[in-house]
Amino acid sequence: MGGTRFVADNAGIALPDDFSVTGNAGIGPTDGGFAIEVELLISLLGMEKDQAGQLIEQSHHVCPYSNATRGNIDVCLTLAN
Repeated sequence: MGGTRFVADNAGIALPDDFSVTGNAGIGPTDGGFAIEVELLISLLGMEKDQAGQLIEQSHHVCPYSNATRGNIDVCLTLAN
């Protein structure tokens, strides 16, 4: 959520009061084994879908968790509006 707030603040975008992110983690198959996979359900109710999608993508690039796990964990970003 911090990455999204950072990007929104820098772009002058007001986030909805009920903005939320719910994470679901699981284990999925890989070649010869298993790996962690994560789905993030992002709720930005009332925000235009295109703007919300761009905000989510930009947030994923500045998020410290995303940066630490990029290439190691399969992450699915889902706009839950």
